[in-house]
Amino acid sequence: MSEQVDYDIHRVLKALPHRYPMLLVDRVRSIELGERIHAVKGVTMNEEFFQGHFPGAPIMPGVMQIEAMAQAAAILGIETLELAGTGKLVFFMGIEGAKFRKPVTPGCLLDLEVEFTQKRSRVYKFAGKASVEGTVHSEAEFTAMIADPPAN
Repeated sequence: MSEQVDYDIHRVLKALPHRYPMLLVDRVRSIELGERIHAVKGVTMNEEFFQGHFPGAPIMPGVMQIEAMAQAAAILGIETLELAGTGKLVFFMGIEGAKFRKPVTPGCLLDLEVEFTQKRSRVYKFAGKASVEGTVHSEAEFTAMIADPPAN
């Protein structure tokens, strides 16, 4: 059963180590621990990548859309395993089947819907979609691993 939640930015910051300019999740609308998450990214003209991608015709890079989905997946994993505040990180291991269907532009509210597709001890597979007003703009399947941060 999906828990209706409203993780504001403060709770998102507790779950993720990412910070500006790489934080790409602004809010969590709902989460079903161990299953799925619906998060949101408000896309604004203030994003650093719009200065170069593309001047005069700003489009959110596809890789940033996938990163936003991955950050939503990281919140799902961290919250499911109750690892918030432990210092554990979620690392990308692979991306498959990425498709970019429509451009994402400033002013969009990007809905990030991600679900677990496979779970093994520390390695997880996810399927994600990024939508604007109910229309899928991008999607991908990706693999991630939960681990300690690298030693300095």
